[in-house]
Amino acid sequence: MPGRLRPLLVVDAANVVGSVPDGWWRDRRGAAERLRDRLAARAAGGGGEGTGDGEDGEEIVLVVEGAARGVASVPGVRVVEAPGSGDDRIVELVAAEGRGRPCTVVTADRGLRERVAALGAGTAGPRSVR
Repeated sequence: MPGRLRPLLVVDAANVVGSVPDGWWRDRRGAAERLRDRLAARAAGGGGEGTGDGEDGEEIVLVVEGAARGVASVPGVRVVEAPGSGDDRIVELVAAEGRGRPCTVVTADRGLRERVAALGAGTAGPRSVR
């Protein structure tokens, strides 16, 4: 769509994975990969296989940290590693890439929600992508 910026969906992997007590703590990287794959299925259903588009043509970014580092990007989902705090990396992404277009951060972290809201981003809870 010429002239229209795609919505940005930034997903806090640690927060979303940690929202369900399914044993994720035994394999944090594997849990993040499963989340990435669910997001990729969302992207494929919303914008077509391999287009990088999710629902409504959104760009999906999954932010991983700690033991979940090393998860690769796949068609439809760009994975960004946080060298330190995942929350800080999410705020950086919203500030750099979310301005001037619809941006939503998926997290239940109240402090992070406040930080990204101050930058104009919307928020959604983990259930929105699980």
